[in-house]
Amino acid sequence: MSSGPVLYDVPGPDEKKRERLVSWIAGAVLVVAIVAVGWRLAANGVFDDRWRILLEAPTNFAGYQVGDIWSAVFRGLLNTLVAAVISLPLAMILAVLLVSLRAAPWAPVRWLASAVIEVFRALPVVLVMFFGILVLPGASPLMAVVFGLVVYNAAVFAEILRAGINALPAGQTEAAYSLGMRSGLIYRIIQLPQSVRMMLPSLIAQGVVLIKDSSLGYIVGYAELLRQISRVADALTDADYLLPLLAVGAAVFVTLNVLLSRLAVWVQRRGRLQRRGARVARTATLVED
Repeated sequence: MSSGPVLYDVPGPDEKKRERLVSWIAGAVLVVAIVAVGWRLAANGVFDDRWRILLEAPTNFAGYQVGDIWSAVFRGLLNTLVAAVISLPLAMILAVLLVSLRAAPWAPVRWLASAVIEVFRALPVVLVMFFGILVLPGASPLMAVVFGLVVYNAAVFAEILRAGINALPAGQTEAAYSLGMRSGLIYRIIQLPQSVRMMLPSLIAQGVVLIKDSSLGYIVGYAELLRQISRVADALTDADYLLPLLAVGAAVFVTLNVLLSRLAVWVQRRGRLQRRGARVARTATLVED
């Protein structure tokens, strides 16, 4: 029998039957809903020959090549990845700086860091991108997009890290002080690393938001994925082709975000295994001694 606290009763046979029944009913309702939505879309002509544009050129647009759409998608995807790859590490570095300043022993520094975090966390990303165009001399659309993504997400990352630090047991800090460690050293080697590991799922979730927010670069003239798709749709001069083009863009974003989420799970699992191996090695060393 477990000596720990019991948070819930283990379901019995009858409860398991009810859970299976509810699961089957919920699954059946979901299938019916999907079929109903699909039937309604088919009735509206959504699944007509407009999707052939992804495989062959439309007959009413001379000179159009199927490779043009995929070339545009590739260029837009590349620009989206460039903005995300530049913004994500810069936002994390700035977030670590902000959360460190917020934990500084000097009150004016803490107040200033808190004000910066609260202000930029409350602003819309598009507004920050426009500020980038106005503030940065000779700013290109890419610079404006990166500025907006970095400033906004750094403030959010900083709050996530601060929440992780505040969630750590106070006994760790007290034990470190009892060993003669200073607050800066405690923060650098105890609090911040544990906060990153603890809040990694939230950090990755915000990274996914960063990638999606790169599509807002469309408004400031950055040729990211959605802007490239929009250009192709405008060139075809037929609104019916917009749906399959947007479906391609949606599939690309879903793929990117799923891959990023799986990468986060792999990194978290790898780190857990490494820490477990280190504990086993330390235990074996103590036993040998």
